[in-house]
Amino acid sequence: MIAVHPSPYTQDQLQVWLRGLLTVAWADGDFDSQEQTLITTMTQEELAPSLDLDHFEPLTAAELRQALGKDTQAAENFLRMAVMVALADGTYSPEEDYLLQDLCSALNLAPEVLSALRSTLCQPQNPDQPHSIAADPEIDPLKPAREWLDHLEVHDPRLARFLCKLIPSQCPFERDIVLFKHKLVHIPPMCKINPLYEQLVGLRFRALSYLADECGEDVTALL
Repeated sequence: MIAVHPSPYTQDQLQVWLRGLLTVAWADGDFDSQEQTLITTMTQEELAPSLDLDHFEPLTAAELRQALGKDTQAAENFLRMAVMVALADGTYSPEEDYLLQDLCSALNLAPEVLSALRSTLCQPQNPDQPHSIAADPEIDPLKPAREWLDHLEVHDPRLARFLCKLIPSQCPFERDIVLFKHKLVHIPPMCKINPLYEQLVGLRFRALSYLADECGEDVTALL
């Protein structure tokens, strides 16, 4: 049984918010069919049942501005959450960066944090030049981004459940991709390649705490 808890957002705002997160999640095409099915199921069963994902239209900057542009706190929280969704798979692509810049401009928010992400994390256009998104241990250009993302507040149970299911409950295990008994590539655990992994884990913990402590929900299935 899902607890009923008052939300600071109207149903229209929440639907726009979710469409925005889905637009970001699928911006670079890196979500495989299993992940897309998971997000689709979450959205249709408990988040926004009226959202027609069979004819999904990406959120436009104008729609976002109309829904959240007059509420600075909501706009900041949406942008923080959109950045987290972009980083959830361990990469930050040019497609995600371009979209987030567009959404940021629509909300009249400063793009300094996105500039730091772009210069530090954005993958190169040349596929022959693999790019690790691990930060330089001696220099931390992402410190402002870490602090900014740590201020993300969770005030809606549906968004909290979305985050708990989207963000892995533990650091994905490292693995080798092997073909014909020859190792093609070694994939390290996400916590070693994503310098903002702690922010993702912290957000998931805040979402779980909100559901358990403020909404009185049983979060055992989300652990």
